[in-house]
Amino acid sequence: MTGTTDLGRALHAWRDRTRPAEAGLPDSGHRRAPGLRREELALLAGLSVDYIVRLEQGRSTHPSPQVLSALARALRLSAAEREHLFVLAGHAAPGPGQVPGHVPAGVQRLLDRLTGTPLSVYDAAWNLITWNPLWAALFGNPPASRGFARNAVWWAFVEPPTGYPQAVSRETRHRAAFVSDLRAASARYPKDTGLAALIAELHTRSGDFAALWDSVMMAVHVPQTKTVRHASVGELTLDCDILAALGTDLRIMAFTVAEGSETAERLRLLEVVGVQTLTGPETDT
Repeated sequence: MTGTTDLGRALHAWRDRTRPAEAGLPDSGHRRAPGLRREELALLAGLSVDYIVRLEQGRSTHPSPQVLSALARALRLSAAEREHLFVLAGHAAPGPGQVPGHVPAGVQRLLDRLTGTPLSVYDAAWNLITWNPLWAALFGNPPASRGFARNAVWWAFVEPPTGYPQAVSRETRHRAAFVSDLRAASARYPKDTGLAALIAELHTRSGDFAALWDSVMMAVHVPQTKTVRHASVGELTLDCDILAALGTDLRIMAFTVAEGSETAERLRLLEVVGVQTLTGPETDT
């Protein structure tokens, strides 16, 4: 590893200590080292294997904050380790005035272990942070872009991803709750430029958003039911609940079904089908 930087050494050490089972991956037989392979870290972080190699070998030394956040989640770093990772990469760690994107280990284990429940996690600005395989099998893999294209409020008011069923309802009360959430987030994180840009763009692009924002109307999320017409397994009717992770501003969106129902059987089938044959399901909200 000639030329390896402190950043590269740290990433390699954290990868070596992270066992596949801790990261929600099957432990596939004999390994030369107990930790994650580079291919596995790349998969978990949504990066290329070549980029992981370049980071560890010191040939790429300035990853973006978004990449660092993805690596911190994949490696199950603590808050202190995540801050150290940002410093090693030459970035200031996200401060108190910015929307945090850190996913605590307990929340990540929830996604790893509840494999039969579609789950996704969002930050205080409703940016999609992470999700489990069944969520991706149900709704499709999210866009590669980490900008507005991965924001649930953007999906609700402006444009859901192409070929992607609405992950959020366009029902008025639910949309009003999104606006209330962004208003609260802007008060809590006044220095977050990404959040300010999102609100400004939503205000410009959506008359409905602008009207709700200017009305100062307050609303909260309530449980709802969604119907998804999946090309591979047929129609699924799911209960959608939004949960809070105490001590964080994270939102966990969970889709559950009654045991023994027809949808439960189709959801189990979807676990097997995965995203391989996904051709664009539709939803009724």
